[in-house]
Amino acid sequence: MIHSKNNSEHYTWGDHCDSWILKNTGNLSVKQEKMPAGTSEKLHFHKVAEQFFYILKGEAVLYINEEKFLVQKGESVSIEPGSKHFISNESDEEIEFLVISNPPAEYDRIEIKE
Repeated sequence: MIHSKNNSEHYTWGDHCDSWILKNTGNLSVKQEKMPAGTSEKLHFHKVAEQFFYILKGEAVLYINEEKFLVQKGESVSIEPGSKHFISNESDEEIEFLVISNPPAEYDRIEIKE
């Protein structure tokens, strides 16, 4: 079956951010996500899951272990298990990206209280 935002399960998170679940199995999760300007997620880490972010539109900022990375459209970044991280949209335009997790990260997310 062909998957897209149009025929995939959708949910919202954070401050008006969108996520479409393109694939979710025991070993792999692929989500397409959209973040409005000026939004970010909370600092967290995963004990087991490795994540891969690929930017489809705009410029994302990823904070990984207190280091700041600007990731442009067409670029990607990998996040190893145990790395403290969050994605942020510090631009004036929305961003869109794929987040691929192995294994899926929904039950492996530990938020860090600041």
